[in-house]
Amino acid sequence: MTSTSDEASGVATAKRAEIADAAPRAFDHKAQIRYLQAVQARSSPRDRALARVPFYAGARIAETVALDIDDIGLSARKGILRIYGKGQRVREISIHPQLRKASEDWLHERRDWPRAGDGPALLVNQCGQRLSVRGAHYVITGIAARAGLDESVTAHVLRHSFATTLVRGGTDLIIAAELLGHARLETTGATRAPAPRSAPKPSTCCLSRSGALQARERQRNAAIAGFGRILAVPPDI
Repeated sequence: MTSTSDEASGVATAKRAEIADAAPRAFDHKAQIRYLQAVQARSSPRDRALARVPFYAGARIAETVALDIDDIGLSARKGILRIYGKGQRVREISIHPQLRKASEDWLHERRDWPRAGDGPALLVNQCGQRLSVRGAHYVITGIAARAGLDESVTAHVLRHSFATTLVRGGTDLIIAAELLGHARLETTGATRAPAPRSAPKPSTCCLSRSGALQARERQRNAAIAGFGRILAVPPDI
């Protein structure tokens, strides 16, 4: 079954699928803490920002390196990350406070990187060019190794750790699918969760299109806001 949306109401109409027996790999709680501690210990602000994007925003590694400066909007209290996914689907993610702080630190340092100002890329290499998928993978695996995690840790594991944390915390599968950029709800359903719960969904008969869109936006923002509480990690990592 595929995830669809009602263009008239702005409300997702995807049908739910059974959760698959085999779930993608994700960190357990102890591994999450070890990874985040290793990220915080990294000296490079660029690397600290890069390593948090898949974990706190659920971005694929290709989506992460494709980010431009204009795709991140920061204010004193919050921020929005615009992610261009598969099939040119665009999703906007409320930025977790830890990702916002890391992004601010990197944007400040980026100004002084050689030739970084020549292009729009958010994440750049030592030559000021857009960081490659291979380069980003190298950074993430290096941090995982420093944390004492095995060599198979990738951005995909971080992305599914984000998904698993949301779903196990009770985030509605349709909201989780929107945050992850999944076109098929079965893909999100493969994130295994004990006793999954569904968040209340707006009724299309009672809400205008704009009201329905605002309600879904509040649900997405609440999911990100609750992510840290679900994760239960020290606030400084």
